[in-house]
Amino acid sequence: MPLLDKNALLAQLVDRLHQSDRLAHRAEADAREAARSLATESEKKEDGRAAIEYGSLATGQAQRARRVHEELQALADLQKTGLPRQPPKGPVALGAIVDMSTEDEEGFAERTFFLLPVGAGTELTGPDGDGFLSVITPSSPVGRALMGRRPGDIIEVTLAGEVREWTVLEIA
Repeated sequence: MPLLDKNALLAQLVDRLHQSDRLAHRAEADAREAARSLATESEKKEDGRAAIEYGSLATGQAQRARRVHEELQALADLQKTGLPRQPPKGPVALGAIVDMSTEDEEGFAERTFFLLPVGAGTELTGPDGDGFLSVITPSSPVGRALMGRRPGDIIEVTLAGEVREWTVLEIA
């Protein structure tokens, strides 16, 4: 595994979360404006259901923005304390970058995961666009199974109803 700058990867995740925050605030404002634009009493009666739906959409987007803000705060706290240095022999802990392999009907596949407290499912780009890393959290099925593991360990994870075996190759 090439040496990866974890702080640069964290900055990339922070940028993605800021984009998500901006989109959530914009969508909330648009939904609130749409609900308000049903201005006249007769329109409100006719379009009452639409106004309720737009109001619910706005509330959902506000909740999304709050979640993103909480995730950004968790990453800021992590950046202040610094990511723990992972020993190459493990065990896997928060802040680890883990190379894994699995075998499926198409042959062997390798994936790289970055174990963080937030940002699950986000794909980050390696240095100079070299490869992709998937952010996972300790509460995800793969993250939960990985905690405390070492290179050479095999974990079983059920994803979409299918049991998959993953082998821990390397930890950084």
